[in-house]
Amino acid sequence: MSSFAPSGKGIVVRQAHFPGRAPIDAYGNGGFRFADMSHRGSLLLLPSGIYGWEMEETEPLTVAKFARVLDDAAEIEVLLVGTGKQLRPLPAELKAVLKARGIASDPMGTGAAVRTFNIMLAEQRAVAAAVIAV
Repeated sequence: MSSFAPSGKGIVVRQAHFPGRAPIDAYGNGGFRFADMSHRGSLLLLPSGIYGWEMEETEPLTVAKFARVLDDAAEIEVLLVGTGKQLRPLPAELKAVLKARGIASDPMGTGAAVRTFNIMLAEQRAVAAAVIAV
């Protein structure tokens, strides 16, 4: 999902962003497919769009890694967190920050998070997801 733009100084890599909501069509092999595009790496699926997320399965789930989610907090009721191949609990500090913003958080494996996100999106629920690539 990275976009490349020609400039006088070669290729410029821009922040990966899809300005809309879309279901995830496929996942695996280190990435995701959605809206006739593919993205290598993890994703944040937010009301303001779909963003590339610098997050690996082995990294800790910190409040700082969820800063963009918190920016969209007013429009999110449920945050699904796809923690990779295995379920990992969310740290107490992250859960508390999300709860203080009115966001219910639900960690699960990435596959389950993708499936649940697609269902809730189809139901037009105020859902967001942070999914780690597997």
